[in-house]
Amino acid sequence: MVEVNRKTRVLEGVLPEAIPYDRLMREETPTILKGVARDWPLTRKGLESPDAAMNYMLHFYQGRPVVGYTCAPELKGRYFYNQDVSGLNFQRDRVQLDYFLDLIRDEIGHPDARSYYIGSTDADLYLPGFREENDLVLNNPMFESNPLVVSVWIGNRTTATAHYDMSNNMACCIVGQRRFTLFPPEQIANLYPGPLEPTPGGQVVSMVDFQNPDFEQHPRFADALRNAEVADLEPGDVLFYPALWWHHVEALSDFNTLVNYWWNTSPGYIDTPQNTLLHGLLSLRDRPDQEKRAWKALFDYYVFGPADLAGAHLPEHAKGDLAPMDEAGARRLRAKLLQRLNR
Repeated sequence: MVEVNRKTRVLEGVLPEAIPYDRLMREETPTILKGVARDWPLTRKGLESPDAAMNYMLHFYQGRPVVGYTCAPELKGRYFYNQDVSGLNFQRDRVQLDYFLDLIRDEIGHPDARSYYIGSTDADLYLPGFREENDLVLNNPMFESNPLVVSVWIGNRTTATAHYDMSNNMACCIVGQRRFTLFPPEQIANLYPGPLEPTPGGQVVSMVDFQNPDFEQHPRFADALRNAEVADLEPGDVLFYPALWWHHVEALSDFNTLVNYWWNTSPGYIDTPQNTLLHGLLSLRDRPDQEKRAWKALFDYYVFGPADLAGAHLPEHAKGDLAPMDEAGARRLRAKLLQRLNR
């Protein structure tokens, strides 16, 4: 098992209605907001017993099938690839939530329990009314103009292998205990990312086995650990971490529930950079090194430098695609790209 000495920053005494969203976004530092969700009804039910928490959640359930994942006992909850990376090591089924919770309930206390896991599940769609009683106070203007996705995660002892999300995250540990091992985005090479697809949960994951790392096969992982930090969460703790931070998530109790909030601050008409990455593989990666260096200079100028730099010396009517992006400009540029890609 890996050991990380650096602990994630903790803010104590934060009131639910006074989450410092502006500070969190400005500092871009993973932060535990200690006990901010301790008074949620589900948190209190979970402190009573797993049964109380399960029964409380089923109060909101309307019968829509959820996606349940099952992992064999010998895999110890690590949802990953099979031996030769030709497929995945778990079973995926559409199930009724009450049935799946019964499976989890039956395994509580068993040292060789099968692993059961319900991944990112839309809270409003599958548990209507839940957020009326269990919700963060989203009193910052950025939530008025940016889409917010609120998801529920349910299971027993499970591990989500290190991966990144393209959104900012507020992860609320509601039932059970969780451990997040966090890495800044620039550690990507030291985490040995796996295939772009298929993936265990929709995002690229690290190929390193955190329980038993092979430093001969993955020597740079030692550098990643020197730059990592650990967030140990109790029921009611909320963890903020910025978009694109890698996170390895271990659910440590016989029954666990997490609620997370994903959001971006870019306008909805801005395309996902993941598409740009795929196009970069198609158009740039295998060019000669000298060409790649030249294209890197062009990207630094047009894309990664100040947004207004490339068009600053041009009159407004001549800026074209170099003008500040708006919805109409995004539509025009997208149409141009589609036309060129379809040639």
